[in-house]
Amino acid sequence: MENVLTYKGKPLVRQGNFLFYGLPTDKYILFMNILESKKSGDLDIATKVLVQIQSTSDTASFNEKVVKQCEKSSFFDAFEIGMIWLERELKKA
Repeated sequence: MENVLTYKGKPLVRQGNFLFYGLPTDKYILFMNILESKKSGDLDIATKVLVQIQSTSDTASFNEKVVKQCEKSSFFDAFEIGMIWLERELKKA
C-alpha cells in the first residue's frame, strides 16, 4: 500500500492541482482545486484556490454533491476555511 499523507488522522491526497482531504467513508470530504499559482524561486505558490465541501453519496447528482463552495487567494486560507466547513458538516451528519 502506498504511503498517504495524513492530517488529524485523515488522508490528504494530491493529484496534480486537485487536493482531497477526508475519509471516503465519511458523509463529506474537502476538495480543493488550485486554479492559479505564481513562481517564487523554485516553488509554485497558489494564488487562487477553489474550496468545496462535497458529499460522498453515490446517489447524489453532480450538482447535489457540492454542499459549500468559495475561492481563496492562498492555500493556507483555503485549507483553513475548508477544515472549518468540513468539521461543521460532519457534526451535522
